[in-house]
Amino acid sequence: MIRSLLPIVCLLMILACKKETSNPSEANIQFKLQFDPTQERLNNIGLPSNIPAGHSAQSPEFREMSVHYIELAPSAFTLLGEGAIVYHAPETTLGGETAVDFDKAAKGTNGELYTTVSLKNVPPGTYEWVRASVTYQNYDVTFNINNLPILGNLPNQKGTVASFVGFNTYLTTVKPREKTMTVNDDKKQGFWAFETNLSAPYQIYNQIYSGEAPAGATTVVNPLFGSSPVPAGSCVVTGKFLTPLVITGEEKEDVVVTLSFSTNKSFEWVDSNGNGQLDFYADGVTPNEQIVDMGLRGLIVK
Repeated sequence: MIRSLLPIVCLLMILACKKETSNPSEANIQFKLQFDPTQERLNNIGLPSNIPAGHSAQSPEFREMSVHYIELAPSAFTLLGEGAIVYHAPETTLGGETAVDFDKAAKGTNGELYTTVSLKNVPPGTYEWVRASVTYQNYDVTFNINNLPILGNLPNQKGTVASFVGFNTYLTTVKPREKTMTVNDDKKQGFWAFETNLSAPYQIYNQIYSGEAPAGATTVVNPLFGSSPVPAGSCVVTGKFLTPLVITGEEKEDVVVTLSFSTNKSFEWVDSNGNGQLDFYADGVTPNEQIVDMGLRGLIVK
């Protein structure tokens, strides 16, 4: 009986081997996010940027980010939309206009795998640039509350910012940290919600505040502004591969691409008293220091 079974066993083993080699696992391109406070601080056209006189800035502690669109561009002359669009998140018209559907948007943390795309959907070629349309940023900042009745000053407090920098985002609710604010509307680039995270025993007074930055105030780094511009009001951050990405179409293993965003002094305000700290006032008289920029400060692609 054993002898009679041996040919069948061998045949099954051969068929199993043939099945495995004829259907290899599909290769993908994996995109990871990185938030780097030491990366060079750039301006809108990709040049090194110092903090203007009369302003101060801090490198916020990033919690998460959402990217709406990823495009691979072969050269500096590839116009927006003419490269390989490898990722595009859901959109909606619930608010009246086309907008990012925030409820369906993926959110990623530092070093996390953000999205995976089959390499079958990436045309073979050599790619030198990436365009990443950032929709949402969530991060912690430090601030002072001054001139509180009875208490005086509360220095070095924490707060969480939910910053919406995409072209248009439909929001049902916003939850920067623990509290939730209802919106049910479209919000253009510059909308923000700020939740205080006060130290004990003052945490019972935590609240959410919201507002909108002036149009055009958000830094959107594009070193290719001359040859490949991006629309005003969008947050299509453009960055160069440290080493060009070559896709042959014959890849057998996954390709990992890291989108490293500069958060170097990316949270900027008018420093009215020149102390280098963000100051809010509770006396109802002294104006709060005004936040002027919440844009990312560059993109390097690894």
